[in-house]
Amino acid sequence: MTPEFRVSARISKPVAEVFDAVVNPKTLSGYFTTVGGASAPLIPGSTVVWWGEVPVEVDEVEPCSRLVLRWDGAGVEASYKTRIDMSFEPLEDGATLVTIAESGWRTDARAVSRSYLNCAGWSQMLCCMKAYLEYGINLREGYYRSELKGVPASEDNL
Repeated sequence: MTPEFRVSARISKPVAEVFDAVVNPKTLSGYFTTVGGASAPLIPGSTVVWWGEVPVEVDEVEPCSRLVLRWDGAGVEASYKTRIDMSFEPLEDGATLVTIAESGWRTDARAVSRSYLNCAGWSQMLCCMKAYLEYGINLREGYYRSELKGVPASEDNL
């Protein structure tokens, strides 16, 4: 069975604000890509760099609705890309349901292990986004070892 997953969270902000929090590099760097930042906005056909070292290819952008991204599946030495689909659904109460799905993993042990790490990382991203947008709190600050002197950022999860 090929690994794939889907995680969701309700963010108590309008869909335009939540969508912007992902495509806008300044905002994304405030709660998710905190070490190294995000190099540019998510524009179709572009490649942006997250955390100062991870290339993210932008396939599709449907404003306030959907993003499709690709990146290396099992780390920087991977020879294949996984697909990240993000959807933004406006809810009746003015909040937004964000759903992130990642697919395209291989079935070897390294890829399966990495898929579990990414699932946890995307879940954390949604928690961080919620805290940042709703309460102005950066949950990632000081969270990872990469923020300690001498530990490479590539050893961290998302």
